[in-house]
Amino acid sequence: MTIKVAIRVGPGASRTKVGGTHGDALVVKVTARAVEGQATEAALEAVAKALGIRRRDVRLLSGATSREKVIEVDGDVTLLTQKLGQLRGS
Repeated sequence: MTIKVAIRVGPGASRTKVGGTHGDALVVKVTARAVEGQATEAALEAVAKALGIRRRDVRLLSGATSREKVIEVDGDVTLLTQKLGQLRGS
């Protein structure tokens, strides 16, 4: 099963971190700069690591050149929803 997740990417951070919210979006801060998709790729890798899944189970659906992105995550929906709740701080 898959779920869609809105994320807000903060490129150029001092360290990579997944957690918190900005509106309804999960905040993902990455050290990579927003050049040639580097920040987007780093954000997808960070989300996969934070959720404990493989990188290939996380796909970008929209927002390739925006800070606001929508991703699709494959896996156990119940477990993913629980982990996302923890990352959002709820």
